[in-house]
Amino acid sequence: MLQQHRVRRGRGMGDGSWGQGWGSARVRTSSMQTITRLVAPSIHFFVGAEMGRSPEIRGRGGERSPHARGRLAALGVGVGLVASVWAQVAAAQCRPPASSNEAKLLAFYEAPIVFSTVDAPVASRFGDVSLTGELTGVPSPSTALTRTSVCFVAKQEGSHLAPVLPRLRLTVALPAGFSLEGSYLPPVTVDRAKPNLGSLALAYAHALIVPPAGMSGTVVTLGLRAHGTMGGVTGPITCAPGVLQQTNPVQPCYGTRPSSDTFHPTSVGGEGTVGVAHGVVTAFGGVGYTWLAPHFRVGFTDLNGATDRTLVEVDLQRAALLGGVSVRIAGPLDAAGEVYSVPADVTTWRLSARYRLP
Repeated sequence: MLQQHRVRRGRGMGDGSWGQGWGSARVRTSSMQTITRLVAPSIHFFVGAEMGRSPEIRGRGGERSPHARGRLAALGVGVGLVASVWAQVAAAQCRPPASSNEAKLLAFYEAPIVFSTVDAPVASRFGDVSLTGELTGVPSPSTALTRTSVCFVAKQEGSHLAPVLPRLRLTVALPAGFSLEGSYLPPVTVDRAKPNLGSLALAYAHALIVPPAGMSGTVVTLGLRAHGTMGGVTGPITCAPGVLQQTNPVQPCYGTRPSSDTFHPTSVGGEGTVGVAHGVVTAFGGVGYTWLAPHFRVGFTDLNGATDRTLVEVDLQRAALLGGVSVRIAGPLDAAGEVYSVPADVTTWRLSARYRLP
């Protein structure tokens, strides 16, 4: 995703480029704060003096003394330095529009990570605990989608770090049909991706239709769910080992060490599902809506020692459709397969196995 590029000069805030030209972006917020602390007292002093509170600034007749003019000149230099550093820090940020390929590419990789349901809704008894193992496919984006150009010079991007996303979920049944579900994906490298993701969901399940007591029949269950995910996935996204070069310092990926970039897939959403069970088989389907706030942080240091830390941020909303089948294997064990689709971005698959602890 989002490979290294040379910066385009003369661009304003929000049109920053991440690439070799971002060496000046190493002057980060900490530098800004330090310089501000040094210059702020002078600003306060001279502003107060111009209001007539300091005799050092005004000479006879109200004219500025040479000493005062020297101080004001020094103040101008300090203010200019603060403005210059601030401009460099701000320029290292890019907020592409929702219609851009940059934004669509971030949303594309959000979809498999969203903490939506992976099996049929079940009305559990208070205190029940279950473990669910999940495997989600991570498709490769199309060639057209990886052609990005808003935040940097137009080129083809490479971003596929891993073909699947494994995840373990823990669910605890609460009173009145509610349940709490959580998941944590530790920083264990899968292919070239190193995730560190946490997710949490609050769900409600209620049986709408049940057969008479002592009889078998169809059970229809409604499920409502709110979920959220935060964390990051780190990997060599902008400059993978295969694209590093040491011949041209003005070309992308001029270095010997791969980049260590981080994709932060932050999301909050809700969904509703309906499950129809008959015997050991349950068919389910539903709809969801998710607010996405993904951001991407470049992390590449070239052979000149210049470090690119460009930040790309977007805010999006997405509707989703899901459907699948769950089969009870034996007693407390069941397995499910699901198709999860975000029509605006991508369609993927999910496989899961759920075990209810005794």
